[in-house]
Amino acid sequence: MRLFPLALAAGLLSGCGYVASPLPPFANVPARVSDLAAIQRGGSIVVQFTVPRLTTDGVAIKPPVELDLRIGPGPTPWNENEWADRANPISEAPASASGQPLGPGASAHYQVPAAEWIGKDIVVAVRTAGENGKVSGWSNLANLAVIAPPERPSNITHQMTPAGLHLTWQARGDHFRVLRSTGSSSRYDVVATVTQPEWTDPNAQAGTPYRYLVQTFVTQSDNREAQSELSEPLALTPEPIAPSAPTGLRAVPAPNSIELSWEGSSEVTGYRIYRGEPGGPLEKIGETGPVPSYSDRTAPHAHNFRYAVTAVSASGKESPQSPYFDVAYP
Repeated sequence: MRLFPLALAAGLLSGCGYVASPLPPFANVPARVSDLAAIQRGGSIVVQFTVPRLTTDGVAIKPPVELDLRIGPGPTPWNENEWADRANPISEAPASASGQPLGPGASAHYQVPAAEWIGKDIVVAVRTAGENGKVSGWSNLANLAVIAPPERPSNITHQMTPAGLHLTWQARGDHFRVLRSTGSSSRYDVVATVTQPEWTDPNAQAGTPYRYLVQTFVTQSDNREAQSELSEPLALTPEPIAPSAPTGLRAVPAPNSIELSWEGSSEVTGYRIYRGEPGGPLEKIGETGPVPSYSDRTAPHAHNFRYAVTAVSASGKESPQSPYFDVAYP
C-alpha cells in the first residue's frame, strides 16, 4: 500500500501532454501599402491608396493609423534610404473616398501642388504606423515625370447633325478624352479619345439628357500620362434635327394647275409648298404627305411664279427651303 502514492504520481506524470515552446510575440508591424497610384492632374499630383487593415502577422491593425507620404526626385541608381532622406514629407491631412475619418481599410486621397517638381522625375511612396508606433516598409513606388500643366478644355459647343451630336472645344494639346453621363446617372464613362478638339457622338439620342466632360492629356513613357483638369460639364438634351432641304424641284404649267414634283425622302412625313413672285417673299400655300408632288390649282393665269418646298420630319422639324424654281403660267 505504501507504493500506491508513488505509482499514482508516476501515472499522472506519464499522462501529461507535451509542453510546447512559448510562441514568439507578434511584431505588430503594419503591412505595406501595395496599391499606391499617383498621377499629375492639372497643377496637382493626385495620390490614392488603401490604408492597410492588417499587420505583417495577419492581425487587425488598431486605429489610429499614421501616414507618412513623401514625394521627391528619385536618385540614380535607386537607393531607398537616400530617396527617403531627400523626399518632402506631405503634411496635409488626406481625405477619404467615403468622407469618413481615415482608419484601417480606408481609401486615402491626396491632392498635392505640383509646381516645385515641374520638369523633374519624381518618386511617390507612403508608409504607415500603428498605435504602437511601429512603422511599415515603404509602399510600391509611383514614378512621375512632372510637366507644365496641360491646358484645360473650355468653351464646349454642340450641334446635332445627321451623324450625331458634334462637340467642339478650345484647348491646346495632341490628345483629348471625352467623358459622358447619361440621364440622371452621376457616373461618367470615357466614350472617346481623339487627337483634335472635336468629336461626334454617334449614339446621342434626341430627347435624352447628357452631360459631357473633356480632358487634355499628354502620353509619357511606361504608359504614364499627365492630365489637365476636367472641363466644366456641358449639360444638354439634344433636339431632333431638321431634315435636309428637298432637291430636284420642278414646276410645269397644266391647263388648270401648276404641277410640282421633287426628289422624295423616306425620312420625312410630309412637305410644305411655298409660292410667290420672283424677287418677292414666298408664302405657304399648302402641305402634302410623303408623296413628293403637289398640284397648285389656286395660281392665277398670266403670272410668273417662284416656288420652293420644305420637308417636315416626324418630330415636326421643318427643313430649309429647297432651291427656287421659277415658272411662267400663261
